[in-house]
Amino acid sequence: MTPSNATNLHPSILQEFRVLPLGILCKSIAISGLVLLLFYAFLSNNPENQSSDSFNLPFQLKWPTASSSSNVNNTMDSPTNISHIGFIVIGSLNSWKNRKSYIESWWRPNVTRGYVFLDKEPTEEFLPWPSTSPPFQVNEDITKLRVYPKIANPLQVRMFHSLLDMYRVGDKGLRWLIMCDDDSIFFVDNLVEVLRKYDHNKYQYIGGISECVKSNADFSFDMGFGGAGYAVSYPFAQAISTKLEDCIERYPHLWVSDHMAQSCFADLGIALTIEKGIHQIDLRGDISGFLSYLPQSPLLTLHHLDIVDPIFPSMDRYEALRHLMKAAKVDQSRVAQQTICYQRESNWSFSVSWGYSTHIYENIIPRSILRKPIETFRPFSKNTRPPLYMFNTRWQINNPCEAPHVFFFESIEHNPENDQVLTTYVRAAQRNLPPCSASGNHSADSISKIRVLSQATTRKTAGVIECCDVDYKAETNITDIKIRSCLKDEVIA
Repeated sequence: MTPSNATNLHPSILQEFRVLPLGILCKSIAISGLVLLLFYAFLSNNPENQSSDSFNLPFQLKWPTASSSSNVNNTMDSPTNISHIGFIVIGSLNSWKNRKSYIESWWRPNVTRGYVFLDKEPTEEFLPWPSTSPPFQVNEDITKLRVYPKIANPLQVRMFHSLLDMYRVGDKGLRWLIMCDDDSIFFVDNLVEVLRKYDHNKYQYIGGISECVKSNADFSFDMGFGGAGYAVSYPFAQAISTKLEDCIERYPHLWVSDHMAQSCFADLGIALTIEKGIHQIDLRGDISGFLSYLPQSPLLTLHHLDIVDPIFPSMDRYEALRHLMKAAKVDQSRVAQQTICYQRESNWSFSVSWGYSTHIYENIIPRSILRKPIETFRPFSKNTRPPLYMFNTRWQINNPCEAPHVFFFESIEHNPENDQVLTTYVRAAQRNLPPCSASGNHSADSISKIRVLSQATTRKTAGVIECCDVDYKAETNITDIKIRSCLKDEVIA
């Protein structure tokens, strides 16, 4: 038989244990444990033993807690509102003159909070600074950074450093900081609603990726593209305020501020949370096929509108933007949100992108197909190999049973008596195709205008599709559509 551990002990040791009274033995063990605990505590508090290098980490992850800042609301008793959001608009004197129209289209004086961060003090031509624009701040001088000679792209480092500059301004009562470019368009009501579902007391990094595979592959599929805008919770901004310049020293070779931010945040253990309503628009040309078939998610931002065609035909970029904002001022929850319905008598399918466009198909087409954007656009980078996009698309086609009749948003009216909103859409151009023979030659060529009725008092629930009814009379050139909640099992085409 194999002897036990006890029988293998030296006899003298066993004898000593046997002769000790039980009370003395327990006291000895307790004192020994206390000594060991004090010794461990001493080692833990010794700075020499706290180096993160022993774990091969880039930073020492000893962050301030949310409760250490008087600026943070530690309770969830009040819902997030627009006063809790601070915008960090990255601009420059060279770009501001041409881009301020983008910002002023959504900025609400004395309501929205934040600043335009400029590379230098405004000259006389910009003064007095208009109240229709966000107030300005001048970025800190990054040439004072000791790593400055090694920085590959000082402009992008200035942009990233703006996050720290904003934190140092010290505005009170903020829960979120939003980084964005000066050609970004925000839908602030939707932004408030989306941020409201997140706990602002936690470390949060929320953004969107590019529409193009190549852009994500070049940088990161886990990077919030700052042109479209990304959000960080205030406790997270507070935590990284002591780490941000260390990040710059660690990544001076990175060419893009968003990539530097994402790399820094990843080193600190914070990953990106993706929101589908944030749109970088890494596309070129006519993006109407994209905007007409956006995912069912509140529209939060649009970027790069200065490099694509005007989003409405026969308008310049600024006119087209102001035109879209007419609908946004009435009901942001439905802007560019797709509603699909059918007119069975004529075998027609309707796709409504509220406040932007309406399409008629002379055939009954399943929703699974109508949700895919029509590839009217092309990728941001030239000579790109497939796969091109982060979503499925449909090609433009001249088949009369698959090509839509296209109508664009013309006007909006709110009737306070019945609390209904009427949006009107007019034909962009004749389709110049024969009727779809497969559906019985029910041509939609005669329709010149579509009117869409929705409820003003009911915001669209994020992520929930709506249905609609079509009222078409063959003797008129106008079709009426009423948006409503879907009935059970009604969404099946």
